[in-house]
Amino acid sequence: MTARPTAPVTSDAALAHGHPARTSRAWAWTGVAAGVLGIVSIQASMALGADWEQTAGDADAIVADLAGKTSTLLVFHTATVLVAILVLVFAAGLKRRLDVQAPAGSLLPTVAGSGLVLTSVAALMGSGLDTQFMFGFAELDKIVAESGAFYADWTATIPWLWVGAGLTAVAVAVASLRHGAAPRWIGVVSLLLGGITLLVGVSPLQYMAGFVGPLWLTVAALGFALGDRR
Repeated sequence: MTARPTAPVTSDAALAHGHPARTSRAWAWTGVAAGVLGIVSIQASMALGADWEQTAGDADAIVADLAGKTSTLLVFHTATVLVAILVLVFAAGLKRRLDVQAPAGSLLPTVAGSGLVLTSVAALMGSGLDTQFMFGFAELDKIVAESGAFYADWTATIPWLWVGAGLTAVAVAVASLRHGAAPRWIGVVSLLLGGITLLVGVSPLQYMAGFVGPLWLTVAALGFALGDRR
């Protein structure tokens, strides 16, 4: 009598037996996309405020300046909202990846995933006023100048709050360097870039985390997509 072939071990079963799961790297590539779009979002935000020195203190001038930047506003909105969505997929994949080799009961995978949830919320909130103003600048007589000036400050600050990514990066660094739960070089990069992101995010210059957080996400996600052998 022919023996019945054994079914292949599923990812969930592999995790249950403590073996690294052979799963798709799509989550990591999603993180690469989120990181690149994060850089685009920050650059678009900077472009929106490029004439700040000429318009500072003059609400009418700020609104008039933004009225000529509809295409940049569209790029900013699209990139920022996509970051809010895609970074959650990477967060879920990262938590699952770290769960495979982190010590049983460790908080590190959950902390790593949760930090990026904060980043997603900041991106969503950062784009939250776009619908109200993006096309409204085409009819300046219907825009309250002071409200438009406040919107300029909003887009120049809220989407830059990448401090959550710094928390994630530090958690990845600890998981990697102390527990071998990720490639060591990813841990080193995460400690350096993540440490900077977390420190400036905690400081009164918290918005400057937007310069470093997307860069860390891009590099780390590429590492998991291309250089992670587990």
